[in-house]
Amino acid sequence: MKTSFNKYLYIGFVLLGLYELWVKKSALEAATQLGIALIFDPFDQNQPWKERPQWQKAILIIHLALMGGLFGYEVGYKDFLKGMEDGWNGK
Repeated sequence: MKTSFNKYLYIGFVLLGLYELWVKKSALEAATQLGIALIFDPFDQNQPWKERPQWQKAILIIHLALMGGLFGYEVGYKDFLKGMEDGWNGK
């Protein structure tokens, strides 16, 4: 089986994203690295989406949801806390 170089780039960016999240505690940088990882589809790029196995679709959709959740957390969480603080203080 011929292994594509995209698989190594995908794994590298996923590991870099996990490093950013767990070691550096930066959700936005982790979301960025995970988003870049999605560019390098680790599966057969010649296979159309509808013909892919369900487990491959599930991995990519969960990956996208995790990236979106981290991005939403970083963008919305600080504003949400600021709004709650302003609300409690009557501003």
